[in-house]
Amino acid sequence: MIKAVISGDIVAYTSLNDAGRELIENALKELINELNKNFNTYSRIIKGDYLECVVPNPENALVVALAIKSFVKSIPIKDLSLYKTNNKIKLFKTYGIRLAIGYGTLSRYDSKKGIIDGEAIYLSGRTINKFSTYNKKRIVIKNTMYFVSNNLSLNETFEPIIALLDVLINKATSKQCKVLYLKLMNNNEDTIAKKLGIKQSVVNQHSKSIGWNAIDKTLKYFNEVIKKQ
Repeated sequence: MIKAVISGDIVAYTSLNDAGRELIENALKELINELNKNFNTYSRIIKGDYLECVVPNPENALVVALAIKSFVKSIPIKDLSLYKTNNKIKLFKTYGIRLAIGYGTLSRYDSKKGIIDGEAIYLSGRTINKFSTYNKKRIVIKNTMYFVSNNLSLNETFEPIIALLDVLINKATSKQCKVLYLKLMNNNEDTIAKKLGIKQSVVNQHSKSIGWNAIDKTLKYFNEVIKKQ
């Protein structure tokens, strides 16, 4: 059975103190519930900073990945005291989380028993581990989003798209990312305005600033291509 598995690790997580880590972990639990509700995903957190998410309908993999990315970037870490070393806070605010979408088979998958085994999770996990920044004194990040499969043509099709989305979201503010996340979770602008306690016109401006129309078209393209596989 062809699935998509998203593996990810929080940027500069080891630089957070216990209070900061607890804030991240609680936020991720909220995210997991929302993703399950909207996309029937199964997710788990490992060691606080590593996320694995199975997307049963692989055509939804990119929207789920962007939802994770934008949600993490919108987590309000403003207190510098949450960091053991304050020089890493900019890394988190810029990148939030590194993600790899693995597209392939799962030989064994049982969400109730927590079993995820097969090609898709190997591909995503190996990609994240390959570019791991864990325990590195000097962190250099070039990319934070990847698509990987055993289909070379598919990889070449999505590589530039993923790279552009990566740049777009890494440049976005936390407020823009919050609006993007809520849009990806199928909320209209009036609903988002009420949730955030702001005017609809402000929501619309954030949407334009982060390039929502281009993102939406890209998501539809990804969906259509994967469905044809």
